[in-house]
Amino acid sequence: MKKHDPLLICLEIAALQCLYYALLGAYFICCHLLYGLPLSMDRFFSTGQKFDFETTSAGLEVLGVLVGGLAGAFLLAVVVEKSRKCLDFAVTMHACHLAACLAYSELELPHWTWWLCHGSALVVMIVLGEYLCSRRELQDIPLAG
Repeated sequence: MKKHDPLLICLEIAALQCLYYALLGAYFICCHLLYGLPLSMDRFFSTGQKFDFETTSAGLEVLGVLVGGLAGAFLLAVVVEKSRKCLDFAVTMHACHLAACLAYSELELPHWTWWLCHGSALVVMIVLGEYLCSRRELQDIPLAG
């Protein structure tokens, strides 16, 4: 059995967070190139806007958060690799994101649609991440010879 290593856990959380923001940034760059969506840090961290589908911009942001949840599930399978850790890592990543959003928005509480959207992304990330990790754990170990 592997020994509990706090440094490894912290590095996995940092890697997960950085890769999540990199993929989210790539999504918003694609939206900028394809639809002319303005690039700003508000896309990542603002809690003041209301998420809805009334404008293309808001719809793309909602889609971005949900795509981020899907991407996060695949990141869990690559970075964490253990299905029993997926819940902890996904919640930790979203809690760090919430803290960053609150710091960026000067402690302005998010709109209820923000909570709904990010909560949905969290559920997708946990369920799909656990599924992908369990599939990876059940793969046969190749034997040389």
